[in-house]
Amino acid sequence: MKQTLLCTFLLLLVSASAALAQRTRKTEYESGTLEKGNKVGVWEYYAYTRDGTQVLAQKYDHSKNQLLFYRPIEERIYRIKEGDTWTSGRVDQPPLFLGGDAMLGSFVNKLNYPAEAQSKKIQGKVIITFVIDTLGRTSDHQVLLGIGGGCNEEALRVAKNIPQQWIPARRGSKAVPVVYEMPFTFRLQTQ
Repeated sequence: MKQTLLCTFLLLLVSASAALAQRTRKTEYESGTLEKGNKVGVWEYYAYTRDGTQVLAQKYDHSKNQLLFYRPIEERIYRIKEGDTWTSGRVDQPPLFLGGDAMLGSFVNKLNYPAEAQSKKIQGKVIITFVIDTLGRTSDHQVLLGIGGGCNEEALRVAKNIPQQWIPARRGSKAVPVVYEMPFTFRLQTQ
C-alpha cells in the first residue's frame, strides 16, 4: 500500500513539474506553447485589419524553425543579391519579421523623439535600410531618407536594436539576401 501511494505521489509530482515546464501563452498578438521560457511547437501570430478584425498573420513552427503560413502583404520590389550582384526585382516570399508587423511595431515604438527635433519642430519620416541575409540576420544599417534634428540617429539606433528574428526572403525554394526599407515617423503631439 505504501509503495502504491509513493508511486502515485511521484507520478503526480512528475506531471505537475511537466505542466510547470510547459505552458500555453495567448495574447492579442500571439499564441503558442512555452517550455522553460522558450517558444516551442507551432505558434500563431495575429494582426488587425483596418476595420479592427483580428486575422492570422503568421504561423511558425519554433521546434522546426519553419514558416508554415503567412498572410500575403503588398507586393514590393526589393534589391536582391544574386551571386555577387545586386539587382531589383520581386521575391516569391518577402522578408518577414517573426511575429508579424504587430511584434515589429512593439520595437519600433521604442523610438524617442529627440529634444533638438522637438524644439525645432522637425517632423516627418526617416527611412532606414538594412540587409536581411539568407539566415534572417540584419546588417549594413543606413539612413536612406532623413529629416535631421537627431531623428536620423534615433531611427538608426532603434533599427539596429530590433532582434535578429527575421525570416529571409525567398525566390523559388532558395533564401536570398535583400535590402529592406523601414520607415520611422516622427510626429509632434498637438495640444
